[in-house]
Amino acid sequence: MSFFVDSVIMFTSQVLFFGFGWLFFMRQLFKDYEVRQYVVQVVFSITFAFSCTMFELIIFEILGVLSSTSRYFHWKLNLYVILLVLIFVVPFYIGYFVVSNIRLLQRQRLLFSCVVWFTFMYFFWKLGDPFPILSPKHGILSIEQLISRVGVIGVTLMALLSGFGAVNCPYTYMSYFLRNVTDSDILALERRLLQTMDMIVSKKKRIAMTRRQMYQRGEEQNKQTGFWGMIKSVTSSPSGSENLSLIQQEVDALEELSRQLFLETVDLQATKERIEYSKTFQGKYFNFLGYFFSIYCVWKIFMATINIVFDRVGKTDPVTRGIEITVNYLGIQFDVSHEKHVLVNLFMFCSQFFYAISSSKSSNVIVLVLAQIMGMYFVSSVLLMRMSMPLEYRTIVTEVLGELQFNFYHRWFDVIFLVSALSSILFLYLAHKQAPEKHMTL
Repeated sequence: MSFFVDSVIMFTSQVLFFGFGWLFFMRQLFKDYEVRQYVVQVVFSITFAFSCTMFELIIFEILGVLSSTSRYFHWKLNLYVILLVLIFVVPFYIGYFVVSNIRLLQRQRLLFSCVVWFTFMYFFWKLGDPFPILSPKHGILSIEQLISRVGVIGVTLMALLSGFGAVNCPYTYMSYFLRNVTDSDILALERRLLQTMDMIVSKKKRIAMTRRQMYQRGEEQNKQTGFWGMIKSVTSSPSGSENLSLIQQEVDALEELSRQLFLETVDLQATKERIEYSKTFQGKYFNFLGYFFSIYCVWKIFMATINIVFDRVGKTDPVTRGIEITVNYLGIQFDVSHEKHVLVNLFMFCSQFFYAISSSKSSNVIVLVLAQIMGMYFVSSVLLMRMSMPLEYRTIVTEVLGELQFNFYHRWFDVIFLVSALSSILFLYLAHKQAPEKHMTL
């Protein structure tokens, strides 16, 4: 009876997560995109639901909700379903919709979709060869073989996003990095944009008039008959036709310039709004957070370097330790390291990846790729959070995940995080340095 009640609780939560994922997909994530395939929305919502259920099970492990037998069963069930979706369902549909967008392959799209999936499986399987992620005693069909490879991809994505987010967050929040933009700068750029658009319209009118004159002269020549009419049509050329291609090249160059001016105008408008926002109370609050995250970013880079050099595995950081002290001071016996890790990386993932999508041409493929990344991200989060959990809470999680080389994933995370953070610092430094120069040249 207890197992039945526990199953009802888990099923209800999965339905709620599925509905929330569906609404989030329709109302927020892809509200400006046209996704007509319901199978895509279902796959995305299922991936979201089972990903959230894994974190729910981690909380249940800590709080002791449900019986241990029920938790073990649902851990196994969720893990098998999420692996089935990530390794078999999503890659197949990605290949299917990619092939469907290629006109020459549409008649045999099912066959080519299978070819794409087998290609994915080959590289997915070969991915585990260079990494020490498994114990030699595991068989080729064991679940550890799948989890380990998904973990490598997911941890790499987590580290890349975390490294960029750790640097980009203070860069975005701090008013120190804002350019000094005035209304006169924006008006000057808008004036130049309007002048460029007028030049484009003028040259396109010249092209239309020249083509019309060429068409009229062609009709007049067709009316002329006889030997002299034929000679005249061969020896004479319409005036202005030789300059038509040159004018078209000028129009193309002006259109490219207008696009650059428009993007720069939008950037200056956004910067001016950020300057005005930084003067408000909320802006000053986020500016303070920017300084705090700058210190946290330096600390994370320093600790990642120490972990790599001395081949150690870090378990806590200042944020985690500070929250633990606060919670324990209030008398609440609750380990918060993994919840912090989930929230920070989850929100960073949403903010840095969801809104980076800017094309609706292949919206079905975009959604499926996003579901693939999200699922691998969540699975690898469980792998990393296991190390932060106390021994009494990680028993079932360890049994479900199997005998993986957990220390490898933490060291791999530190390496990729350090590379991502340093690369982001260099990129943002160059972008910030060139932004005023670009504004001056435009």
